[in-house]
Amino acid sequence: MMKLRRLLCLAAVSAIAVPLLVTHPAGAENSMTSSTPDADRFITVNGLRLHYLDRGDPSKPAMILIHGIARHAHTFDHIAPVFARDYRVIALDMRGHGDSAWSPEGAYLVEDHVKDLTAVIRELGLPRVTLHGNSTGGRVVQVYAGLNPDRVERLIVEDVGPERPQSIADSFARRVAQEANGWASEDELVKQLVAQNSRTPEPLLRTYAHFGTTHRPDGRLVWKRDPSLVKGFVETELWQYVSKITAPTIYVLGGASPIVPAATAQRLRQTLPNCEVVTMPGLGHYPSEEDTAGFLAIANRFLRRG
Repeated sequence: MMKLRRLLCLAAVSAIAVPLLVTHPAGAENSMTSSTPDADRFITVNGLRLHYLDRGDPSKPAMILIHGIARHAHTFDHIAPVFARDYRVIALDMRGHGDSAWSPEGAYLVEDHVKDLTAVIRELGLPRVTLHGNSTGGRVVQVYAGLNPDRVERLIVEDVGPERPQSIADSFARRVAQEANGWASEDELVKQLVAQNSRTPEPLLRTYAHFGTTHRPDGRLVWKRDPSLVKGFVETELWQYVSKITAPTIYVLGGASPIVPAATAQRLRQTLPNCEVVTMPGLGHYPSEEDTAGFLAIANRFLRRG
């Protein structure tokens, strides 16, 4: 039954992603046929065994996708095949998330995740990378790009900036506490997610739930995440790193999201020499999920720009 549900999740996501593929220039289909399906892989860095999904031709330039807090690598399943036409696409489960190991010390600051990303890039022998991160993953890729300006080709940051106020940290801590007892079934969780995320297609939310949960001994469904993530999800200010970014960078913001205030967006434009800020009207914190076609149009234009 679990295997069947996994196949249904993959089929549902494919149904969303595939129509987008035919909107691209001639020749794109050939690059898709040369890519490989997601390969589940593991790598040990900084004493932790991390899981990642590896898709595409390994001889192509590398793109690494970093998810948001309490999420996982499969939340990129709807866009990774599109990027895999031109890139080797690596979607990482950050420490404490998904199928990656938990930190015994509860080390989950942005800088801890950056150390892992740095080690993964080094261990995989990737000379230069394009990075895409959303939410907390967006903070991670910003810091990496600031610390390693010579290693980053391009940078896509989805609805997040250099600052995390205490109010957002407190909100996540409340969420972890509220969800501690889990759900009776995947369907019950998906129903809740649909109610909370009205702009996001149900198949994407089911993928999020399906690959992001596990059963407790009593049968309750719970998230595959370390409750100690709250120790690292604290008030944060990263301008010291972000100000050193030199790679072409695009911030894609949700117009209905409060995460990146207008003053912060303006400061990004003024601070970074090669920065574009695009707002997608009416969207929330995950524009790539709420309007996948619109997001990909923006991202692909940026990636293909000379």
